Amino acid sequence: MSEKRTMDGIGAAMLIGFSGLMGFNQVVIKVSNGGFGPVFQAGLRSLIGLAVLLAWLAFHGELKRASPPAPAQTPTHWTRSVHLWGLVSGLLFTAEFVCLYIALDLSSVSRVTIIFNSMPVWLALAGHLLLPGERLNSMRMLGLVLAMGGVVLAVLHRGSGDASLLGDVLALAATLAWAGIALCARLSPLAHVPPIRQLTYQLATSALVLLAISPLFGPLLRAPTALHISGVVFQAVAIASLGYLLWLWLISIYRANAVASFSFLSPVIAAILGWLLLDEVIYPQVWAALALVAVGIVLINRK
Repeated sequence: MSEKRTMDGIGAAMLIGFSGLMGFNQVVIKVSNGGFGPVFQAGLRSLIGLAVLLAWLAFHGELKRASPPAPAQTPTHWTRSVHLWGLVSGLLFTAEFVCLYIALDLSSVSRVTIIFNSMPVWLALAGHLLLPGERLNSMRMLGLVLAMGGVVLAVLHRGSGDASLLGDVLALAATLAWAGIALCARLSPLAHVPPIRQLTYQLATSALVLLAISPLFGPLLRAPTALHISGVVFQAVAIASLGYLLWLWLISIYRANAVASFSFLSPVIAAILGWLLLDEVIYPQVWAALALVAVGIVLINRK
């Protein structure tokens, strides 16, 4: 598929579906934290996700083609600098989920996901400075301001008793790490690496580091049940392997800030699911945020 610089209907439909999946995933993480330590749960997810990814490669006969070639035949995506940037991407991936899982342990789903999904603002601003052809015109800047205004409106409400300053800071740190991964995928030698290779770097690095450091963050197990175990499996299969592979593929085709802008839907979806499944309260600010986010997305992707 040739690279497309502007969003189309197929890409938008995929990104709306992915945003819904990500919103539901925040609820699953929150529930699964009841059975596993947050960092240990994140490590298990990466480990299982890596196994699923390798099994998918083996089933499609890709493992042999994905293995390193002879030195004389080494293409650009097998150079030392690619391995280095793959490690950087993997460490950012690790930091993202240390912060996100602990944030969800401290605060409500709606608060964390609203902050976490402010990533498009940071990516769009970085893209304006660093990515050719992704400068923000006045209309798209207005869209970003409106969408971010919706996020801020929801975050500023702190009277519900579920506000955690540490949770907010960790959610923001996870956001910046996520934006860093997207920039690595566009600005570093990883831009010439297939998305599945990038995801393999991220899952392998994070599985190793997260499981190694998880004892530093308290008990590994919190009386897990079948519900908690199935939640980890869902995250590994639907999110960590197949879901992120789809996201990396989309960001390699469409404008980085256009892809990222759709993640503004995730906090709204997560808030609604938190209300339905976890009995979290939805305040009027969330509905106002939904309107601002919807208008912002239209303006960001306006041709």
